[in-house]
Amino acid sequence: MLTPEIDPADAGFDAARLARIDRHFTRYVDEGKLPGFLAVIARDGQVVHTAKGGMADIEAGRSVAEDTLWRIYSMTKPITSVAAMLLWEEGAFELKDPVAKFIPAFADARVWAGGNQNSPVTRPAVEPVRLWHLLTHTAGLTYGFHYAHPLDGVYRKAGYEFGSPGDLAQAVDDWARLPLLFEPGTEFNYSVSTDVLGRVVEVISGQPLDAFFKERIFEPLGMTDTAFSATDPDRLAALYEPGLARNDRMGRAALHTPAMLSGGGGLIGRAADYHRFTSMLVREGAPLLAPRTLRYMARNHLPGGAELKDVARPTISETQNDGMGFGLGFSVVLDPAGTKIATHPGELAWGGLASTAFYVVPQERLSVQFFTQMIPSSAYPLRSQLRQLVYQAMTD
Repeated sequence: MLTPEIDPADAGFDAARLARIDRHFTRYVDEGKLPGFLAVIARDGQVVHTAKGGMADIEAGRSVAEDTLWRIYSMTKPITSVAAMLLWEEGAFELKDPVAKFIPAFADARVWAGGNQNSPVTRPAVEPVRLWHLLTHTAGLTYGFHYAHPLDGVYRKAGYEFGSPGDLAQAVDDWARLPLLFEPGTEFNYSVSTDVLGRVVEVISGQPLDAFFKERIFEPLGMTDTAFSATDPDRLAALYEPGLARNDRMGRAALHTPAMLSGGGGLIGRAADYHRFTSMLVREGAPLLAPRTLRYMARNHLPGGAELKDVARPTISETQNDGMGFGLGFSVVLDPAGTKIATHPGELAWGGLASTAFYVVPQERLSVQFFTQMIPSSAYPLRSQLRQLVYQAMTD
């Protein structure tokens, strides 16, 4: 569970300052901005402080509890990235390998050259889509829900805005036949890349993604309550939009295993499980990955060592762009002064559509998670405020 395991002072925290986290996010609940929340702060894998308040399900009168189940959406992506790197450590692929080696439909990729949603103009890609492009969202893929470029509309027209009309194999083949937004490896666009990566994991391992996750990540880490559907519907938090409008149209999807196992956004789990995952990152990969692998994943892999602000398309993402790079599966802080957030170089982070978030600072042996169920994640500045409140509570 998430009961504090160590005295805050012994972990380098001021208990009175940690209490500011509780008060701050409780105000969000009291003002009707959030249904409820749960925050977990840990050092060296030991829980230092938990803050929780409000309701997991307002209409049912059910309070947030330590075992509440949350839709983590894009916080699935780092898990899929770790899954891929487990196979990389076994020599199953090289980061420069073309994706077409495992998914033949990518062999004849074409790049958007003009036109409109109904009549795209394309040209052959010069550079193949490679595995490292999937891990860094530099493949030229997109999301139908961006509404930022005509190609996003092409995805929607094919049935890919949220969810999928078929299984993962079918979705990936469909995406491979659509134009790429740009030449692979030249820009960053938040996209279905991690879903494609999940399909690569399936092809290489010969296992469905849920089975691979369970065998290679969830069971070794003790993540017993994380899956592609709610393990216990009675503990599932409801999904809300601003104004605390309940969204059951999207929310009910968590009650059933989907046809498409989305490595980019499909997992539901409890905070204690994700704490186990972030503790693994604090331990530089142990017991799943070798330390050098995790350290390599935590480097900035954007083209030319650029910051996100220089290469990222202006689409919805789960991080800010200033001062940030991107590694193999998560954002990486390059310039804390540039972020204008009290943070640390090398901080790894990502978030999810429903305003969940995590960040890890291996150098500080720190992991932080935040859970709520408010879409979109841009509704409130929860993530920057969480960092501000955690860092101000640290005494060493």
